[in-house]
Amino acid sequence: MSFCFNFDVHAETTNPQDVDGNVLQKGKNGYTAKCTEDNTKPAEPVKEAREHLPPPDPHIILTDAVSETVTIGTLPPLHFLNETVFEKTVSERDDGEKILSRTTEQRSDLISGVYEGGLKVWECTYDLLELIEKDGETFGGKAVLDLGCGAGLLGILALKRGARQVHFQDYNSTVIEQLTVPNLILNCQEDVDSEDDEEGRSKGKIQGEDGDKTKVKEELKEGNPPPKKRVIDPSQHPLLARCHFFSGDWSTFLTLVLEKDPPPKYDIIFTSETIYNTAYYPALHETLHKLLAVDGLVYLATKSHYFGVGGGLHLFETFVEERGIFSVDHLWDGEEGLQRHVVVLRFKKDT
Repeated sequence: MSFCFNFDVHAETTNPQDVDGNVLQKGKNGYTAKCTEDNTKPAEPVKEAREHLPPPDPHIILTDAVSETVTIGTLPPLHFLNETVFEKTVSERDDGEKILSRTTEQRSDLISGVYEGGLKVWECTYDLLELIEKDGETFGGKAVLDLGCGAGLLGILALKRGARQVHFQDYNSTVIEQLTVPNLILNCQEDVDSEDDEEGRSKGKIQGEDGDKTKVKEELKEGNPPPKKRVIDPSQHPLLARCHFFSGDWSTFLTLVLEKDPPPKYDIIFTSETIYNTAYYPALHETLHKLLAVDGLVYLATKSHYFGVGGGLHLFETFVEERGIFSVDHLWDGEEGLQRHVVVLRFKKDT
């Protein structure tokens, strides 16, 4: 599986001379001057947040869908729409933001302030999934936010492992409607099919005990099709009932969810490959600060540096340290190629 960042970033967000290796060696003072003075404004106007309801007929959005599955260790299998097929069917999809056509025309994985990369499953998401598998986290009874969710694999996993509520947020409404929600429905349908298979196996055992097992085998030998599975509407699946979906930039998303009664507090916030642009750090930090529960954890998966954009773990750690709200601890550090990391943020005891 290959990954690339073909960033199309407006000039005011980052000066290429400011993102070379020398910057990463500078201390707090060097970072402060460049991030807080030059890069605090997004390249494009804010995108107003809104909540998305699941489609009334979820089967329609999965018509002719081609999916793939990732299975890591003991984690439940996670299903998601095939990226290549998704890109080739752009013209058939509802895209009010026009991001599908623009990313295809520009051959870009990210257009700052317009499209923030949510149509791809980036490498660091798999790193975080592997860490979750290793640590055996089950999420039982917890409220989870998948921030910058894209395909939504982290949030979907939390649902499958017992989370009582999961909120999905992505910058682009098209990503939520055409990718995140369909992926969740794919996984709900898989659960329904598994229940049907289990029920079928149970019935088969009963038939065998009654002496009818031979008859069942003979029917299959004669070419008779197996009984059809029950058709269950995935929109009625209990997993979907525990989800809410949001699009928009982090500032307006924060305003929107804080208007809820009561406003949510999340036990766990996942965010993967979201610190590539230093211009977004203030809004991201404020969102984490206001929405994380007192004893909650933020799991951040990231690369050490994002060439061409300027963000990365060192700059974000410095940003967080200066504000004095969170502590940052490294859970995993990759050593091969462009270094990748998984870190955890938690409130400092004196905040």
